[in-house]
Amino acid sequence: MADAQELAENQRRHWQDTYTAHPGMYGEEPSAAAVHTSRVFRAAGARNVLELGAGHGRDALYFAARGFTVQAADFSGTGLEELRRAARTRGLEDRVTAVVHDVREPLPLADASVDAVFAHMLLCMALSTKEILAAVDEIGRVLRPGGTFVYTVRHTGDAHYGTGVAHGDGIFEHGGFAVRFFDRDLVDALAGGWRLQEVHPFEEGELPRRLWRVTQSLPR
Repeated sequence: MADAQELAENQRRHWQDTYTAHPGMYGEEPSAAAVHTSRVFRAAGARNVLELGAGHGRDALYFAARGFTVQAADFSGTGLEELRRAARTRGLEDRVTAVVHDVREPLPLADASVDAVFAHMLLCMALSTKEILAAVDEIGRVLRPGGTFVYTVRHTGDAHYGTGVAHGDGIFEHGGFAVRFFDRDLVDALAGGWRLQEVHPFEEGELPRRLWRVTQSLPR
């Protein structure tokens, strides 16, 4: 079992290598979570979106194509280069900016500067409970009053939970990918000080992965 810093660095290298070996590994179509979230953001009156854990950009590009201004962040520079190339190809470069960022660090954004935040399976990376709580605090800092945060995470009902290489704090590794599985207590803890609007169970991909889509907003 690796310590926290070693695990984080191992995961960074693994994702870089994965994106290099498999460009566009998730395809060009947006995730179902992003399609739903674009409607939520539109209904909330959002105009600019921060996507954390944007990867090679399929969801960031989807948001941009629907008229949002998107700031995309990921700790893989390789994935973000794919995003920038795709944005240029689709004529969306004026609507998408991309920055390498580790969610363990403070966001390089001003207080109350974005309308909405989306994170598809970012918070269930190899993050400790303390790091997850700090990340959501940062998201709350950069969101405007009334802003909406939608995130998805694999949960403890997933078939991979409790199997593979255990790293502690709910983190288990399969095939080189370390996942932090959420229980409902953690979801509720992350909603402290927010308005929790929805915890929606869904399935995605092989196995299939079992996830929650969580929607919460800041008070106005």
